[in-house]
Amino acid sequence: MMRKYTLLVAVFFAAIAAVSAQKVKIGLEIGNKAPELKFLSPDGDVIALSDLKGQMVLIDFWASWCGPCRAENPNVVKAYKKFKDEEFKTGNGFTIYGVSLDKDKERWKKAIKDDNLIWENHVSDLMGWKSRAAEIYAIRGIPDNFLINGDGIIVAKRLRGDRLEDALKAEAK
Repeated sequence: MMRKYTLLVAVFFAAIAAVSAQKVKIGLEIGNKAPELKFLSPDGDVIALSDLKGQMVLIDFWASWCGPCRAENPNVVKAYKKFKDEEFKTGNGFTIYGVSLDKDKERWKKAIKDDNLIWENHVSDLMGWKSRAAEIYAIRGIPDNFLINGDGIIVAKRLRGDRLEDALKAEAK
């Protein structure tokens, strides 16, 4: 009886070790789980990145004052319209978690409207380059982005132009 108990305990701990080994590292590299973000929308609502679990999400770092960002926005809008209802290997739908490095709330809101950024997940702490989100994601220049799958795993990053659509096609069912 003691041997059976010892064997059962050993199997139990081996199973726990196997599950623990499968945990994905939180980090900024492809294959890592994307770090959590939780910031305010222009209307003052808290939007967490984890609220979007189950969808492909582009974490898009930009600002209203950034010329290259504004020039890239039409590509992001095009990809959003094309893939927002798509089925992916690890989730359904595509959305954008737009992180602004603005300091001026009115300029930020105007740029969202002017550039037709029609998704709902716009956030900022209005701290500019001192943004906590930019610090968490080690952002040194914008535009910059991370594409995460429905499980929150980074599958691509620094996607500009057609590279965003190519990455989304690769993740589609």
